[in-house]
Amino acid sequence: MKMRINNLLLGLLIASLNLFASEEETYELKILVYNTHGLPGIFLSDKPDIRFPIISEKTNLFGISLLQEDYAHHEKLISNINENSLAYRNLPENMACPFCTGSGLTVVSNLPDNWKIEVENETFTTCSGWIRGANDCFAYKGFQLIKITPPLMDSFFILNTHMDAGRRDSDRSARREQLIQITSFLKEKAKEGALILVGDLNLHSKSAGDMELLDMLKENLNLKDLFHDVEINKQWSILDYILIREGKDIKFNIKNVGEDESFKNEDGPLSDHPALFVELSVSS
Repeated sequence: MKMRINNLLLGLLIASLNLFASEEETYELKILVYNTHGLPGIFLSDKPDIRFPIISEKTNLFGISLLQEDYAHHEKLISNINENSLAYRNLPENMACPFCTGSGLTVVSNLPDNWKIEVENETFTTCSGWIRGANDCFAYKGFQLIKITPPLMDSFFILNTHMDAGRRDSDRSARREQLIQITSFLKEKAKEGALILVGDLNLHSKSAGDMELLDMLKENLNLKDLFHDVEINKQWSILDYILIREGKDIKFNIKNVGEDESFKNEDGPLSDHPALFVELSVSS
């Protein structure tokens, strides 16, 4: 009788531990995707010295912020982040061009300490435009792959990128090659794992050629566009995207997506791009 009671108590203990583990394997996550409009001040007509500390403070409201165009104001961009926040900036080790900048990609993480984060940076192998075509070749554009492993859960991946701008055929050709490079990289590194691909893809929603490239990317990586049926302020051109796929062992439950219209001050918006966000739960 005593052994039967002990076995019953042991079974109840194991069941309660399993229930606790199940509850622990669902996490809430809020993600910001934002092109910060961070060219050197000489090229800007706004006030980056004022804008960037405000942007910095606003990243504290997100678990992870995926930023683009962090070219010339990095110190101000991280000036007001939380004391325990981590900032990962993509800076190529060797820049042969003395007049060029890095990719402008930065990740600010406010994830808990027990979440493992690994960041891998890659530079695009092609670009279009030195004097024309938005001068993209003066930046070592590329992408960041962020591998995130929450406690008691398999990893999932986030890719942050800023692709070639410009409206010429050569610019679109460069974007195609960059998407091919991203796709090839992800098929090797992320395989069929859960993936969130974000950034300023410079794929204009009103360009048939650009939308063909977006469809190619979505089909090749089995991605869903979270903003396909979501309207944002009509002042913006649609160039920024949040694309997502679930993995075999990781599920995403989308709670909310949209534009965070608080990214402004008395002078107007804090950038020339919208601040996109997604709120989701991550579960196994």
